[in-house]
Amino acid sequence: MTHPIWPLFDLRVSTPRLELRYIDDELAAELSLLAAQGVHDPSFMPFAFEWTDVPSPQLERNTMQFYWRTRADLGPAAWNLNFAVIVEGAVVGTTGLMASQFAVTRVFETGSWLGRAHQGQGLGKEMRIAALQLGFDGFGAHVATTAAFDDNGPSLGVTRSLGYTANGHARKVRRGEPAITLLYELTHERFAATLQRDDIRLHGVPECLPLLGLA
Repeated sequence: MTHPIWPLFDLRVSTPRLELRYIDDELAAELSLLAAQGVHDPSFMPFAFEWTDVPSPQLERNTMQFYWRTRADLGPAAWNLNFAVIVEGAVVGTTGLMASQFAVTRVFETGSWLGRAHQGQGLGKEMRIAALQLGFDGFGAHVATTAAFDDNGPSLGVTRSLGYTANGHARKVRRGEPAITLLYELTHERFAATLQRDDIRLHGVPECLPLLGLA
């Protein structure tokens, strides 16, 4: 049964290995606790926004507030859809699809993280493909973009393995120091030719489209 007010709560993507489930308060709390256990080596910062440089319990509270904020700010002009990544019933990380004026541009960006205990198992690639299938097949996107610092080997490895095209770079500030972010894009045509799968299922998409300005 579709949620009568906020159908995004029923939005899911399932693959043979994992499920993406739109984040409600219960999943947000689980992700907050997972983040507090560690997302990366403390000596390295993979994120443009340094949200993991905050001690517990403020990190957990900030994480909860972030998910509330993305729900409150969602509308046709801009949206940030966040999903918990579930493997065998356990929350292992999160991935998101972000867009501005998507109904016109048909461009979305992805971002994600996994708890440290769940890294190095191929889940990053599987959850990225699931997110791409939602964006392209579910929402009708033309282009997907992503970015990572030039020293973030795992993220860049996933991006390059999926056939993204390099699309320039940007200069950022990371922990008070200059850093280079590498930019990539993937077209729908390339996705359909090389990555699209028939074992990935989208659930609850039609009911969510009006919220995203796609009715």
